Amino acid sequence: MSVLYIVGTPIGNLGDITFRALETFKAVDIIAAEDTRHTLELLTHFKIRKPLISCRAQNEAFAAEKIVALLNQGQTVAYASDAGEPGISDPGAVLVDAARAAGHSVVPIPGPSAFAALASVAGAGGKTLIFEGFLSPKPGRRRSRLRELLATGDAIILYESPFRIVKLLTDLADIDRERRVVVGRELTKLHEEIIQGSAAEVLADYASRAKVQGEFAVFISGDKNAKLFSKCSDN
Repeated sequence: MSVLYIVGTPIGNLGDITFRALETFKAVDIIAAEDTRHTLELLTHFKIRKPLISCRAQNEAFAAEKIVALLNQGQTVAYASDAGEPGISDPGAVLVDAARAAGHSVVPIPGPSAFAALASVAGAGGKTLIFEGFLSPKPGRRRSRLRELLATGDAIILYESPFRIVKLLTDLADIDRERRVVVGRELTKLHEEIIQGSAAEVLADYASRAKVQGEFAVFISGDKNAKLFSKCSDN
């Protein structure tokens, strides 16, 4: 049986690539990528040349079959999504399941993650931290799920696009305007920005901007009273 390596790659700053990730890319026979053009730029920067195969969300099941066939032939494969850890709001889970079902070893090569980066500077994670990824773009579903998450009383981390960040913050401020929020924009990149405040304060900041750009990770603090209320309501 062969080995599939799941490789974390930088979310912005190329200096965050790990030595182990580079050594893995150099050692494997083939590299599978969410976007071969993006991964080729990364490999070129570090002077690594390897055959590339596409494995993106739209073709992951089909691509997984091809990759498993390569593993069956004894080839070693590394998989990288566009940025961060594959399988965390990125493709990768289908491929991992297929490779393991075929009897191959699946080895994680950990690397940068917007989730971990924001959690490390949020300052108030508590014992439980819920990672939800992207909420629904549909207003009703987004608000409903947000209410459910807030009712747990636990801290939460979400991902959001520049097109919906103000909408998300508006929903949050409408539900609990005093809830503490930390927003990380373009984490590890040249224009990285981390701001914190109440939901109402952070909303006012972003709503006042003429243009909002970048990728966002949003930390929402926990609320012990909310958790207590939720437990009481269940009784």
